[in-house]
Amino acid sequence: MSEKQQLLLVDDEPGIRESVQAYLEDNEAWSVTAASNAEEAWQTIESQAPDLIISDIMMPQVNGYEFLQKLRDDPRYRSIPVVFLTARGMTSDRIQGYEAGCDAYLAKPFDPEELEAIVKNLLSKNQVATDNQDNSSELEKIAKELVEIKAKLDNKLGGNSGIAVTPPPIKIDLTPREQSVLDLVAQGLMNKEIARDLNTSVRNVEKYVSRLFGKTGTNSRTELVRFALQHGLTQ
Repeated sequence: MSEKQQLLLVDDEPGIRESVQAYLEDNEAWSVTAASNAEEAWQTIESQAPDLIISDIMMPQVNGYEFLQKLRDDPRYRSIPVVFLTARGMTSDRIQGYEAGCDAYLAKPFDPEELEAIVKNLLSKNQVATDNQDNSSELEKIAKELVEIKAKLDNKLGGNSGIAVTPPPIKIDLTPREQSVLDLVAQGLMNKEIARDLNTSVRNVEKYVSRLFGKTGTNSRTELVRFALQHGLTQ
């Protein structure tokens, strides 16, 4: 059984706090901790950082905007998604919320199903971002290892016998666009970043990456980068 995702609900109204917590905890994938104010919420965060925060704006002492600013200023917590759940539903209020850095803004009274959908969407996006960071770190590690291996071979063969070490001979025909995509994948960029750099769509990038898998006989980005570096297909 997978570990539950941790949600933090911050609201000074007991009725709202209890009803929202009860509704969200119907989802067996989530565990919800409730706090009645920003100070109490911050203590909870420092004890165990949640995967997502749902916060009221109008709270005593420290309001939602100040609470959010404190989160965004702290490198440990700035990436936590924050949903504002508030009675302030004017367009100007929403704009202020998004400019402050919230990820979603839901005005009271609200549909609980809409809140649940927002939470699911933000958790999913945050997980993808985390996975991409992990993949980039893994690619950087592989690239570093291959550089070290090549340096050792150059030193052993080239340095002692004058024999130059070259990548294993291989013939793979890549189109200019496939080569561009491969070079950017090797730099650790994800599809969205590659699409932006090449001024194309994410769907097109996915197609090029799929073709590269087929041409190199690899099944993942990590294998693709390792293969490309080993055989001199990219720098």
